[in-house]
Amino acid sequence: MIRSLIFKIFFYLGIILICLIFLPSLLLPQKIVLFGGKIMGHWSKICLNIFLSTKIIIKGKENLISEGKFFIACSHQSMFETFFIQTIFNSPVFILKKELLRIPVFGMYLKKIGSISIDRDKISKENLGFSDKIKSVINSSNRPIIIFPQATRMAVEDRTPFKKGVSRIYEDLQIKCQPVAINSGNIWPKSGKLKPNGILVVSILKEIEPGMERKDFLNILQNNIYQELDKII
Repeated sequence: MIRSLIFKIFFYLGIILICLIFLPSLLLPQKIVLFGGKIMGHWSKICLNIFLSTKIIIKGKENLISEGKFFIACSHQSMFETFFIQTIFNSPVFILKKELLRIPVFGMYLKKIGSISIDRDKISKENLGFSDKIKSVINSSNRPIIIFPQATRMAVEDRTPFKKGVSRIYEDLQIKCQPVAINSGNIWPKSGKLKPNGILVVSILKEIEPGMERKDFLNILQNNIYQELDKII
C-alpha cells in the first residue's frame, strides 16, 4: 500500500514536471515535444524499477521492423504502454479517444505530437475522414502509427475480441503490422492495487505482411497477441 502510494506520487509529479518544463515546446518544432514523450516513457520505467521493484524485459527485439513503413498493434492493460512504447519505436503516432484531447495541458501535447482522435460513440464528419488522416500521416512521416485493438485498457485475463477498426487500417494502408503483447496489468492494473516485485514483459512479435483478407488478418493478429499474453502472464 505504502509503496503503491509513493509510486503514484513520484510518477504523477514527474509527469507534471516534465509537462511544465516542456510547455514552451508547444510553440517550437514537434521533435522537441516528441523528445519530452520519450522522457516520460523512461520515467515510467524508472518509477516502476525503484518504487515497485519491477523488472522490465523486452522480448523479441530481433522482430523489430527496421525498414519500410508499418503500424503497431499493441495489447492494452495499463497506462504503462502509452508512455513506454515511445522508448522502443520512433515516436509513434497514437490513435486515441477524442476525450483525451480535452485533458488540460496534456491534451495540448497530444495534439502537438500529431495524435489522431476518433469519437467512438457516434458517426461524424471527422470519423468519416479517419482513414484519410491515417494515410496522410503514413505518407508524410517515418513515424509508425500505433493502435490498441482492444480499444481500452483490459484486465489481464480478458480475451475480448479485437475491434474491427484495426483490420480496416491494415487493409487501407497496405503496410506491415508489428504486433506487441504487454502484460502490464500484472503490475499496474486498470483498477485495483499496484503489484510490486513482479516481471513486466514487452513482447515484440513477428511482423504480419500486408495483402491478407481483413478477417484473416484480424484472426491472426488476435490469436498471436493473446497466445503470447497467455505465455507471459
